[in-house]
Amino acid sequence: MEYGFLSVLPPLIAILLALYTKDVFIALFTGCFSGYFILNDLKIINGLDATFMSFIQVFADSDNTIVILCVLLIGALIHLIEQSGGINGFVESMVRHRGMITTKRTANFFTWFTGLLVFTSGTLSTLLTGAITRPVNDALKVPHEKSSFIVHSTSTPVCVLIPLSGWGAFMIGLIQAQGIPDATQVMIRTIPLNLYAILAVFILPILIYTGFDFKGMKNAENRADTTGLLDADPDRQNLMESKKRDVATSSVKNLIIPILTMVCVILAGLFITGKGSLIEGDGMRSILWGCIISLLTAYILYRSQGIFYYKTFMKHLFKGAGSMLNVGSILIFAFSMGGVVKMLGTGPYLAEVFSGYLTPALLPALIFLFSCIISFSTGSSMGTMAVMMPVAMPMALTMDMSVALISASVFGGSIFGDHASPISDTTIMSCTTTGCDVMDHIRTQLPYVVSYATLALLGYLILGFSGI
Repeated sequence: MEYGFLSVLPPLIAILLALYTKDVFIALFTGCFSGYFILNDLKIINGLDATFMSFIQVFADSDNTIVILCVLLIGALIHLIEQSGGINGFVESMVRHRGMITTKRTANFFTWFTGLLVFTSGTLSTLLTGAITRPVNDALKVPHEKSSFIVHSTSTPVCVLIPLSGWGAFMIGLIQAQGIPDATQVMIRTIPLNLYAILAVFILPILIYTGFDFKGMKNAENRADTTGLLDADPDRQNLMESKKRDVATSSVKNLIIPILTMVCVILAGLFITGKGSLIEGDGMRSILWGCIISLLTAYILYRSQGIFYYKTFMKHLFKGAGSMLNVGSILIFAFSMGGVVKMLGTGPYLAEVFSGYLTPALLPALIFLFSCIISFSTGSSMGTMAVMMPVAMPMALTMDMSVALISASVFGGSIFGDHASPISDTTIMSCTTTGCDVMDHIRTQLPYVVSYATLALLGYLILGFSGI
């Protein structure tokens, strides 16, 4: 709290630069530097040194290291699947041979439904849903902006609506930490009250069926229809097409078997590390093992078919991993940004500033709004939940408001930033697996998520005045 308004400047600078320059590297680096500049008493050299050291210290956290490593391994796996003919085979199986998915609309529904099936982790959801559905979306000329929007909308919101994972344990822990009895039951009651997550997930099929799009997304759809460019950057599109032309074989099993192996190993890992409970399992370690075992499975599968021998396999593995270095770098910057925001006390400061405006009837709506602001500024949904719950729960108890309703407003507002912020990890992951530029994704998705947030805010106003 000692830095006051200065604590807001680094995330604010990062977000404004990201929106203005459309360069996430410049935005995040400048945001990190401004934060460490403030922490080091406005000394430039010390601030720069602390900034560079913070990038190194990111790897001191094993979860950060695992996430970055998994991004590289996922990149390697996707590239190997492409080169083995797995993606071509999947497209032929889903689009041409079986005729199951023949239009953009059915491809969009396929992406949405796939996202619903992966509810254990927002990061895992964006990785798997994007990787599985991208071949079909690309074949049917779905612009990357649209596919990343759908992938992103079915990631973390689904996790909080189906909390059978570490998310459930985390939310129960936050509620229990405030001295609330029967925290599990309270968490379950938050599910139908989490208006933002419900809107984000279940308005999607309506949008897909009606074909409604805001201007930015409509322009992307028109570009894909008229020019065939799925990406706003023609160079990226040409690179993608050149990769497709390099593939000579087609076999759907070369995609299905490695991906299915990954999912099964992750679920088994959660079950084993959780000692029989998926909810209490170690998600990061399970994802790491899933990536490693799926790559080993891919090698055995492709070697048995004579597609890749060891040296060729390793060449493609490192080439695929190398294609993800820019994403890994963004994650390093984003983790560093999260650290400096925490040290500055940005979240507690914003919560303290806004807490004086709360009244009983307005409490759910304002808690939701403040959670949106903090999560957008920090790009962290879990971080926002952890910051807001100690502020929101005492107010709810003091004002005799529903604990479940206030908890839901915190959870929903925190998810908003996970969607809207260009420094959110799921934003980066959604773009990685769908091939969309981060700022193109933010620009085209923002009208939708702001609309969801506005409707949720109105809903919490109604619920607050109704006395639920």
